[in-house]
Amino acid sequence: MRHNSLKEKLRNGETVYGCFIRYPNASLVEVLGYCGWDFIVFDGEHGTIEPADCEQMVRAAELQGVTPIVRVPVNQPHVILRFLDTGAHGLHVPMVKSPEDAEAVVRSVKYQPRGSRGLAAVRASDYAQRVPLREYVAQANAETLVAVHIETGDSVDRLPEILGVEGLDVAFLGPTDLSNSLGFPGELQNPKVQATFQRFVDAVSASRVALGLMVPNAEAARQWRARGARYIAVGFENVLNPACRNYLKSAREYPTYSRTVHLY
Repeated sequence: MRHNSLKEKLRNGETVYGCFIRYPNASLVEVLGYCGWDFIVFDGEHGTIEPADCEQMVRAAELQGVTPIVRVPVNQPHVILRFLDTGAHGLHVPMVKSPEDAEAVVRSVKYQPRGSRGLAAVRASDYAQRVPLREYVAQANAETLVAVHIETGDSVDRLPEILGVEGLDVAFLGPTDLSNSLGFPGELQNPKVQATFQRFVDAVSASRVALGLMVPNAEAARQWRARGARYIAVGFENVLNPACRNYLKSAREYPTYSRTVHLY
């Protein structure tokens, strides 16, 4: 397993920026890699990405020096195992509602003695060609990033207990799902939703775990960074759509003056 530069940045107190993509396309990952992201999350929950796709996407991210992370669809050991065996440097797990859920995540990610992840000579271990499996196990336990999604009111109620589970790196706020669980779907500015967000911020800020979340744009990223977020992600569509619309708007404006056109 390669060194996880993303975990190192978080340990050093840095703020990191990533992009979620839900499309099973390694070339897209490679192109995004040129943009300077700290990490890219391959969304296997709300996308169509399967382990075979993930393996190729991990290779593409590593080619550009971007940390590859995967979001699994469910908190189940055999699912987590298959995605991590592709060589992903960490994972997001949705709907973690209790310390028992968080403990199950960590045990599925970590090898013995902390966890119960199955060991094999797969891509994650460089097919056991570089170092002995004993050395790989120790490295993977230290390097693999664990992010749990806090997406319900019940999760926030139990957040201090969840954050006490050994082995968590990021508590990731799911704003839309959380607003839905509170009875205000998509109403992120609702006072009750905002009050719950603040409870999340207060609990995570008092812990050793990094505060993470998904934002819609750069302005929201700056606002959340001011509130203590250090693991900030945006959806690929939220970056693509404004760029496309701004381009088309500008391109369709009829020029009022002549100028030299440079094709390249």
